[in-house]
Amino acid sequence: MVDRSDIRKGLKYPKQAIDKTISEAFLRVPLTYLNTKTTIGTNVFCRDWDVLILLDTCRIDALREVAPEYDFLTTIGSMRSVGGRSPEWIAKTFTKPYEDTIRETAYLSANVFSRQVLQERQHESISKKDSSLSYRLLSHIPTVDVSDIGHFEYLYEYEPVGEDGPLGHIDGGTPPRYITDRGIQVGREYDFDRIILHYLQPHPPYMANAIRKNRELEKYERDWWGYLGDTGDYETVWNAYLDELRFVLDDVELLLENIEAEKVAISSDHGEAFGEYWEFGHNNGSMNPKVRNVPWVETSGTDTNSFIPSIDPPTMTKPMNDIESQLAALGYKN
Repeated sequence: MVDRSDIRKGLKYPKQAIDKTISEAFLRVPLTYLNTKTTIGTNVFCRDWDVLILLDTCRIDALREVAPEYDFLTTIGSMRSVGGRSPEWIAKTFTKPYEDTIRETAYLSANVFSRQVLQERQHESISKKDSSLSYRLLSHIPTVDVSDIGHFEYLYEYEPVGEDGPLGHIDGGTPPRYITDRGIQVGREYDFDRIILHYLQPHPPYMANAIRKNRELEKYERDWWGYLGDTGDYETVWNAYLDELRFVLDDVELLLENIEAEKVAISSDHGEAFGEYWEFGHNNGSMNPKVRNVPWVETSGTDTNSFIPSIDPPTMTKPMNDIESQLAALGYKN
C-alpha cells in the first residue's frame, strides 16, 4: 500500500511523484518481498570485525569526498547492504542463522527502528492504514528477539528528535557523542566478542551547522526533500549532508582513540538518494546503487584513555506514541 501522505507530497513535487507511487508499488515492494525469501546483499555478521560502526545513510562517494580530512579513512571499499532502509537492514541482519554470534554481540543504537523491530515487533502487528506494505512484509523475515542479543541499548533515549538537550538541536536527532560515550564504556567494562555502534548521522535533519552557529534549521536542513523539489539546488543539500557526515566522523575519531579493537569496520545500514535514478531518500526494497551499496572501511582502535565517559545507560522507557512522533520528525512513516 502506498502511503497517502507520500502521494500528496509527490503531487506537490511532480519530479518526485514517480518515486513514491510507481517505483514503490512496482519495484520496491516486490523486491522487499524477494528479500524476505532470500538475502539480497551481504550480512555484516559474515565479515570479520570486532567493532562495527554504522553511519546511518552514509554514501560511498560522500565518505570518499571527506576521507582526506581523516587519517583513519584510508581504503574505502564497498558492500551491498541487506536493506534499503533501517528496518529492513535490522530485520535482515539480526536473523536466526546468526543467533549464536548475535548472543555474543552488543548492539548500541540511536536508530528508532532498532526498538520497533527487535523489541516492539511492530512490523508484525501494525495495521494496514498505519503502514506501508513494504514495512509489513518484513514480518516474514526470521528476525531474532531483542532478548537474543548479548547486550542492547536504545540510545534514542538521549536527546531524541524534537527535544532539546545539552549536545544537540531541538530539530535534530540524537547527537553522536552519546553513542561514542556508551561505546567506550561498554568496550572497557564488558568482554563481548563484537560491538555494533549505530550512529544516526548523517541522517537528516542536518543539525551540525545549526549547532555550530547557534541558529534554527534552514529548510534544506530539516526538509531537504521539499527544498530540492522547490529549488533544484542539489549543491546546498549535498554540502549540508557532508557537514553532517563530518559531525559524526569527528566523534568516530574520538572513539577510535579510546576503544581497544584490532578490527574495526566502518559502514552503513544504507545510503541516500538525492534524485539519482528517480529516487529520493531511502526505502525498503530499494536497489538504487546510491542506497543499497554502502561503504566498507577497515581500521583499528587503541584505547589511550584520553576520554572519560560520563553517561549512564538509557532506561528505555519511551512510550510508543512518543516514538511515532520522532519517526515523523525524521521524515518517516512506517
